[in-house]
Amino acid sequence: MMNLLQKKSITYLLSQKKTLQKTLGAYDLILLGIGAIVGIGILVLTGVAAANDAGPSIIFSFMLAALVCGFVAFCYAEIASTLPVSGGVYTYTYVTIGEVVAYLIGWTQLLIYLLSAAAVANGWSAYFHSLLEGFHLHIPKMLSAVPQQGGMVNLPAVCIILLMTWVLSKGVQESKKVNNTMVAIKLFIILLFIIVGIFYVQPENWDPFMPFGWKGVLAGTATVFFAFLGFDAVATAAEEVKKPQRDLPIGIMVSLVVCTLLYVIVCLVLTGMVPYHLLNVSDAMAFALHAVGQNFAAGVLSVGAIAGITTVIFVYLYATVRVLFSMSRDRLLPKPFSVVHSQSQAPVFSTWIAGFTGAAIAGFIDLRALSNLVNIGALLTFMMVALSVMILRKTHPNLQRGFRAPLVPYLPILTIACSFFLMTRLPLEAWLYFCIWMMIGLSFYLIYRTKRQQKDSYQEQRNIMKKAN
Repeated sequence: MMNLLQKKSITYLLSQKKTLQKTLGAYDLILLGIGAIVGIGILVLTGVAAANDAGPSIIFSFMLAALVCGFVAFCYAEIASTLPVSGGVYTYTYVTIGEVVAYLIGWTQLLIYLLSAAAVANGWSAYFHSLLEGFHLHIPKMLSAVPQQGGMVNLPAVCIILLMTWVLSKGVQESKKVNNTMVAIKLFIILLFIIVGIFYVQPENWDPFMPFGWKGVLAGTATVFFAFLGFDAVATAAEEVKKPQRDLPIGIMVSLVVCTLLYVIVCLVLTGMVPYHLLNVSDAMAFALHAVGQNFAAGVLSVGAIAGITTVIFVYLYATVRVLFSMSRDRLLPKPFSVVHSQSQAPVFSTWIAGFTGAAIAGFIDLRALSNLVNIGALLTFMMVALSVMILRKTHPNLQRGFRAPLVPYLPILTIACSFFLMTRLPLEAWLYFCIWMMIGLSFYLIYRTKRQQKDSYQEQRNIMKKAN
């Protein structure tokens, strides 16, 4: 009897004409991961978490969050190198557990990526508005705020999402050039802040180093966990990687390590330049440079921050499209979602559907009440990755693996336990919204499956009649 993994392999074999072009190497994957991770977290959350939760010991919060993500990264590295196909966690769940659970996980991934792209677009809009004010230009509130905040539409957020959608529609070859350029700009402004700021560090600002104790450090960990979300987006690019068994683990692990080091160094410099209790602002790095009289550097940083945040929007939209493509190719979404354009080799229909949906969310919905949905969804997908690693080790121990996670099954079990613990810390309201989203997804699945079965039955009857005639 053919096992599920073999069935899944045949699915891909039969869809070779819709296979995505392999153009990505390890370097591209590292930049893709950095582009997804380094963004709102380092530009906004560092100051806010330091001021409200942990003080200078926010570096320990980042280290703890990175440790949990590191557990997940080991699992991602193994399964992504074992199953180098588009779709990420959705694909892994389909192979190891089955169609229904896979559909719900894919549905969850769409929630994570679209809400994240919209949330980051709102942050981009705030930075862009601040930059314009520096030139004494102003966007009316009616065009820079969602209806719940007294406006009509957040037009800058809508425009940046549609612009990134247009870039994605041009194909992965052109898209990676844009992403790599913007990541380079982002790394430049972070290094600029470190190099300039280190000369203004005053060690007395680090005293007390743990003003809120370990309770504050743990509270900070929950806050900054969002800053690490995005490294998993590397796995969704698996099918477009030239040497997936080697390059996927490198892309996932290196991007996480680099971002953790950047977070820690920036936090040390930031809290050394300015007393932590003054950092409860949305542009903490620029604020700190202004505070020590480095206004030109602060201006350069603000401009670079816009480019830096743009890469995060780009990667989340990219991941959304790849999930839509994979689900459609497995006949869990309509066929147009997996149609690849003959010239750009990109799933253009999926790209624009994702772009218009993300733009609508960013332009018209207040995301503050929905932000914890991202954390619930991300932690659930982390648990499913760890579970998939254990299942594949059990059912297919001889399967070729480009990377093997250490201490299996103990590491995956620890990953599941840590993720579940963090999920229980989230508010009840977020759980209610998440359950509603999952019920909507299950309803769509049941309706579409029924129509698909009816169509298959009709096609089978037609084939029988043709043979009979």
